Amino acid sequence: MTGPVAGVYHPFMADISPPPPVLDLVLRPHRSLSPAGFWIVMGILAVWSFAGGIVFWSIGAWPVIGFAGLDFALVYWAFRASYASARLYERLRLSEDELVVERVHPSGDGETFVFQPYWLRVEIDARPEHPSRLILASHGRTLTVGAFLPPSERTALAATLRDALGRLRRTPVPVP
Repeated sequence: MTGPVAGVYHPFMADISPPPPVLDLVLRPHRSLSPAGFWIVMGILAVWSFAGGIVFWSIGAWPVIGFAGLDFALVYWAFRASYASARLYERLRLSEDELVVERVHPSGDGETFVFQPYWLRVEIDARPEHPSRLILASHGRTLTVGAFLPPSERTALAATLRDALGRLRRTPVPVP
């Protein structure tokens, strides 16, 4: 076994790996149209726009072809922007010592939030003025997670987190 310096043996260095997480979830926004479906929709739209443009050109309204092309380009751009925003994800890892929330934005930039699980509260804010929010709160800090999830999935996620935290809090911690 090697110590912190490669090739140096230390008899007291144990191969200690962190305990497995109690809960490990990755939350991603849902996109109802698959990539294959996207190309089918874009193909149908391209044929429709081209055929419509030809019809208008044949009756003398040739500028419509440019607008049909622009319409096609805008729809393509909107779909691509939607798929780009789908790269957002949040990973929640609950272990005996901490709840780590890693949020990765569509740009690839990430943020990490760490909470102590024994003091953590999981709240669903369901006021009629706005859609519900799943809030993690501890020691005066709050974090909204799963904002891109539908309300039913946020409710299920809250129940899953509460259940895992409850099991963790009931488990006695061994004293070394």
